Amino acid sequence: MTGFSLDVGFLPLVDAAPLIVAHELGFAAEEGFELCLRRENSWSAIRDKLALGRLDAAHMLSPMPVAMSMGLGGLPLKIDALMVLSVNGNSVGVSADLAAKLRDAGPRLDFMDARGIGERLIATADAPIRVGVPFPFSMHAELLYHWFGALGLAAPQGLTVRTIPPPLMADAVAAGEIDAFCVGEPWGAATVDQGAGELILPGCAIWRFAPEKVLAARHDWAEAHPARTRALMRAVWRAARWLAQPSARITASELLARPEYLNLPTE
Repeated sequence: MTGFSLDVGFLPLVDAAPLIVAHELGFAAEEGFELCLRRENSWSAIRDKLALGRLDAAHMLSPMPVAMSMGLGGLPLKIDALMVLSVNGNSVGVSADLAAKLRDAGPRLDFMDARGIGERLIATADAPIRVGVPFPFSMHAELLYHWFGALGLAAPQGLTVRTIPPPLMADAVAAGEIDAFCVGEPWGAATVDQGAGELILPGCAIWRFAPEKVLAARHDWAEAHPARTRALMRAVWRAARWLAQPSARITASELLARPEYLNLPTE
């Protein structure tokens, strides 16, 4: 019998794994509470539901608590980033047509060669490059802006930026709505599997240790419920420690693949 329940929102991404594992393997129950996971379809839904008190905590893009606390892009509200859930895990990709043009433009470049790949992309793509990111205040956007900016292309001013929920990124590429994208896994790989595009660069080639997702809560909620906040953080920390074991990967992928989570093949 659990002492209390917490509603925690997440998006269907690999880095929601600490929350999913905390629920499925009983780490939350062992900390004395029921973890009720609420799958959302967009980061704006996560933001608004957290702000309005419909969620107690959330899996959130690391820049979002900063933006919310500054009153940018939504309700002005002080949000606490309780802990980092993941680093890196993003991929940069392009449409199949643009990938073919990049191959024709010169010899194959190393997958980690951010400068070489970026210079070829800028030289090959039609301007302005149409890029898709999951949210305006996201590490995806920051990585692209830093990357293009370091190569001399004003960003975001020199780009056409579209906000697209991660599960819909492959559809946007296939429909010809964007030329390039930065998205968290598994949606970059899913774009390749669908034949819509190709990956050209991992996010870690731009920033080696980028804080990607955090566990976030309203500041007033965390202040009012310190014991619940600590219990949630302990459960998620234990899940992350379990996930860090190489032997956990097969079980973790089977959990994540379930329809209520990522709804994708285990592979």
